[in-house]
Amino acid sequence: MLKNVAAIVLPGASPFEFGVACEVFGIDRSARGTGVPAFDFKVCSVHPGPIDTKTGFSIDVPYGLEGADAADLVVVAPYENGEPLPDEVKQTLRQAHARGAWVMSLCSGAFVLAEAGLLDGRRATTHWRYSRQLAEEYPLISVDENVLYVEDGRIITSAGTAAGIDACLHLVRTELGAGVAAGIARDMVVPPHREGGQAQYIARPMSLEGCNTLRDLVVWLGENLDKEVSVTELARRVHMSERTFARRFRAETGTTPAAWVNAQRVLLAQELLESSDLNIDEIARATGFGQAVLLRHHFVKALGISPASYRRTFRGAAPVPVG
Repeated sequence: MLKNVAAIVLPGASPFEFGVACEVFGIDRSARGTGVPAFDFKVCSVHPGPIDTKTGFSIDVPYGLEGADAADLVVVAPYENGEPLPDEVKQTLRQAHARGAWVMSLCSGAFVLAEAGLLDGRRATTHWRYSRQLAEEYPLISVDENVLYVEDGRIITSAGTAAGIDACLHLVRTELGAGVAAGIARDMVVPPHREGGQAQYIARPMSLEGCNTLRDLVVWLGENLDKEVSVTELARRVHMSERTFARRFRAETGTTPAAWVNAQRVLLAQELLESSDLNIDEIARATGFGQAVLLRHHFVKALGISPASYRRTFRGAAPVPVG
């Protein structure tokens, strides 16, 4: 049963992610008639007292790390102070996991769990901006940047900002049921459930890094996504055989021409969904997918969400025709 929750904060803590834990677990909603129980919530650090955050203000931490000794869940907020992770924090996290408690990191707090050795051999995620760094520094971790959160053996890692809320509500739902999770979500005015496998919204501008012989062609392709072009035509443009062109394209971009074009079309569709009033059929034509059904197929495959849902998320409730 999830009842005792401890949040570990360190100098240079990120206030938003720390605030997520406080909002979900630190507010007593038991008297509001929502069926949400009160959590015994403790804020802990190596040394009790004022802790500076990365935004310049301080928070007063009432408990030392002993406050996490009986926790059913230990939450780690990210921090930036340039100092090594204290050994006492590593030990606290290891002991919590060893006794069967949940351990959760928010955003780049995954580096704390990684440093404690808790993610070795596990699948994990973090904010997409730090995912490559996490994978490089801790090669024993299977890092997945394309999800909102990952649960692996009573360890939960989450991506950036709002994904931390999703991870917390996922754990509440797992331990206490959908009704309790919905009650907290309703109070916070957030969606009660987003699947962890849903893709992070990562803008991927066209990269020319590594493109040497095909740089001009790649630029042309990016400017003509609404056109249908064959590998034969592309190879002819750069005076190569089709086989040589296909091999060179993969070597310089890391993928096939068709996959590259589809990825750029999805990115363009994201931009049009956010910034234009075009309906889905019009966006399908403008991006080269041609038909709305093909746009939806590739959009959901890439991002785990429909174009219409994506537009609602990033355009709010504005009356935009979505087809």
